[in-house]
Amino acid sequence: MSKTPCLHGLRFAFGTLTVLPVTVTRWDRRAARGGMVCAPLAGVVVGVLAGLLGSVLLLLGAGALTAAVAGAAAPAVLTRGLHLDGLADTADGLGSGKPAEDALRIMKQSDIGPFGVTALVLVLLAQVAALAQAYGASWTRGLLAAVVSATAARLALTLAARDGVPAARPEGLGAAVAGVVPVGGALVVGLAVTVAAAAGGALFGPWGAVRTAASVVVAVAAAELLLRHCTRRLGGVTGDVFGGLAETAATTALIVLSLG
Repeated sequence: MSKTPCLHGLRFAFGTLTVLPVTVTRWDRRAARGGMVCAPLAGVVVGVLAGLLGSVLLLLGAGALTAAVAGAAAPAVLTRGLHLDGLADTADGLGSGKPAEDALRIMKQSDIGPFGVTALVLVLLAQVAALAQAYGASWTRGLLAAVVSATAARLALTLAARDGVPAARPEGLGAAVAGVVPVGGALVVGLAVTVAAAAGGALFGPWGAVRTAASVVVAVAAAELLLRHCTRRLGGVTGDVFGGLAETAATTALIVLSLG
């Protein structure tokens, strides 16, 4: 019986955050809590699949840029583009400069405005550029960058779903997961992901461990800044905000990994 809540949490994480054929059997707060705690595990799977795709292309003779494009495109495919869509909608809502109610209405519209387009272009360019540098060094560095960035992106979701962060709307995915993770639990998950990232980076020496751990820390710090801004402007989080947080963290992690 003790395994059941964990299983429901894993189903929630993979069923809502990936396109993998996983059926979500429970949508209650307890399942949502388990799902958001397990979100980084979904990130690991997405990152491994994306990183391996780029690595295989590189080993087959493709250039680093081609591998990087594949590595950036794969997470979008594996998430139905929901995080990128959330980024664009969040950028349009925040960029509108309108009161919270109007901004939330703009975010629900199906079209993408100039702020959303700009955000998408800059984020994807940054991701491809950073991944190209990683794959240019070696396929193993490209794989590590893809895994760390995807995992940091989902860690940002875990932290954003912590207790005390309100939902901006009474319905939707944001309302379903807002405030479900205890603060202590979110911090434990964050520490575990950072240590695991450092261990992966240690394969490339002491500086690799420091840089990889730093990429996770800086990534979640950038996502936290966006989260606080959205909470002030919109009154809380939405599914779109979660998508924006994920892409912000992923991009920041890749940029940090490209330094040095």
